[in-house]
Amino acid sequence: MDIENMKAFVSVAELKSISAAAIKLNHLQSNMTAKIKKIETHYNQELFIRNSKGVKLTKEGEKLYHQFKKLLFVWEETENIMKKHDEKLSIGTMISVGGTQFSSALNKLNKTYPDLSVTLKTGSTEYIENQVLLGKIDVAYTIGSLNNKKISYKKVGYEELVIIGQGIDQYTIFDDYINGKNLLVLSDKCLYLALLRNIFIDSKIQQGEIIEVGDPETLVQFALMGMGISLVSKRIASRYNINNYLDVPSSYRYVDLYLITRLNHEFTPIEKQFIELNNSLRNTNTFKVNESAVE
Repeated sequence: MDIENMKAFVSVAELKSISAAAIKLNHLQSNMTAKIKKIETHYNQELFIRNSKGVKLTKEGEKLYHQFKKLLFVWEETENIMKKHDEKLSIGTMISVGGTQFSSALNKLNKTYPDLSVTLKTGSTEYIENQVLLGKIDVAYTIGSLNNKKISYKKVGYEELVIIGQGIDQYTIFDDYINGKNLLVLSDKCLYLALLRNIFIDSKIQQGEIIEVGDPETLVQFALMGMGISLVSKRIASRYNINNYLDVPSSYRYVDLYLITRLNHEFTPIEKQFIELNNSLRNTNTFKVNESAVE
């Protein structure tokens, strides 16, 4: 048993495909199959069920997957300690996503690396991508993308969007409610404003004024006070205990979340640990995650 075999097993489990895992790890498919067979022989257990769509973990395979994830995490930790990599993270995210999503992962990392130095920047997708290109941050999560050829984009999940405002209940009619309402946004450059505008255009409804608000908490408070409506993720609505909201039209309901870096950026062990921790600790009830974010 070695680290490369563990990585192969985890990749196959997450991608549910031997061929896809082989491409990701730059292996021949035959070599990948041999690695999986070697692990199954070692434990004398069937760990994958093969089907027409790919592979699926057995009950015993699930157990081994979680154990290997723990071992690989410790391995990255060991690499960082022994190779004396700088104990620093330079990360970024959208204002609407907020740095609080990272708090649990950073707290856990700080226990292992008491001297960990963290740089965190928040802003619009355009701002965060520019900070990555300028080298101010190395890893970031953005909602949507500008398709910059100098940036590597990895889709890691999506968010479901809803409309929040004052007086919404089960009898509220979407078009009637939003007609003429002011639009509360964090920035005139945010993706949510563009989506809101398109919703009004498609529905042929008149929108009100655009009101820029400095932070998510104030935006939510203004919306609930009746100063306008806002487009937010279900995750944000849940964070502020908002149970009454409007589902947006299906064509605008979901937005992709990306993990971005500069092209050819090589993840440090600490960055890999941070990303894995962030994936495992994220609330998946309101946020769909692809756990194979680190290649």
